[in-house]
Amino acid sequence: MPLQLRAVVVHRRTELDELLDRHATRGQAEFFLRTRGRTLAAVQERHDTVTEARARVAAAIPEGWRRADVERADLGRFLVAPEDVVVVVGQDGLVANVAKYLTDQPVLGVDPEPGTNAGALVRLDVPTAVGLLQRAGRATRAETARQETGGRGAGRPDDGAPGHALGLRTEDLTTVRASLDDGQVLTALNEVFVGHPSHQSARYRIAADGPGDTAGGRGGSRGSVRNERQSSSGVIVATGAGATGWCASIARERGGRRLPGPTDPALAWFVREAWPSPATGADLTEGLLDAGGELRLTVESDQLVVFGDGVESDRLVASWGQEVTVRVGENRLRLVVG
Repeated sequence: MPLQLRAVVVHRRTELDELLDRHATRGQAEFFLRTRGRTLAAVQERHDTVTEARARVAAAIPEGWRRADVERADLGRFLVAPEDVVVVVGQDGLVANVAKYLTDQPVLGVDPEPGTNAGALVRLDVPTAVGLLQRAGRATRAETARQETGGRGAGRPDDGAPGHALGLRTEDLTTVRASLDDGQVLTALNEVFVGHPSHQSARYRIAADGPGDTAGGRGGSRGSVRNERQSSSGVIVATGAGATGWCASIARERGGRRLPGPTDPALAWFVREAWPSPATGADLTEGLLDAGGELRLTVESDQLVVFGDGVESDRLVASWGQEVTVRVGENRLRLVVG
């Protein structure tokens, strides 16, 4: 028999769940919302929409598959197995939160409220996700039948490219990897931030592999390494998936630098508010890294932090003299597109 597959359904608590935790009763939650010009009915409607979407997706999980439900807050304590199919029901950011815990598992990003989310990562509406799960179920049953009859090509349903044997077409999105010289590693889907924990001035020496551009438009040639001592508000290194978020706003202010696409094996990096002084420069402030390039920061502050996708609570801490290296991640997010 093939290895039994498992659907891991990832979700986050709704606004109504959080309100009831904070205010204990519906009456108190309603009073709180009313003081801010909102109604409990509207919050309840969104809660019902999201809950129904999750229930419809869960009901479509193929017969014979195992199922696990994971809240966003528990992701760091949950082990995703190689044979899992991950189903994220929620916002784009929830897919990014999941990505750091995956290797090659296919991910269905399901938008429970079309028109509310940007849809960069939750690209599937509920009916489409239901259809894809049903297709995966048929593929699993066909594989089981081949094995039981001793047919040729029998093997695990997810042999080969993950998801493809289940009839799921995926788009492989680039990730970004930050590591410290003591072996600690952090992976993100959209971007990593390196800077002071309170966003005050961060002091470090930055070294970037070419090619890339400096603030003055002077590019480094491939294979060259440029470096500069800086004091800034921190450094952002983004993938193509993150090029529509935080990174996009910085690029727009810099005159619209070309950013990589979601599947491009490249990263864009920007220094925020570099401060020129007798001891620090402000020339090496942006560039691109290809698959073999690295951005290295040697810490010259008491403490800098590294976190990914806006989750400050899950971070690395680098002290004076430590080196932070950022490059294209080894793993990609296999996002199901059909």
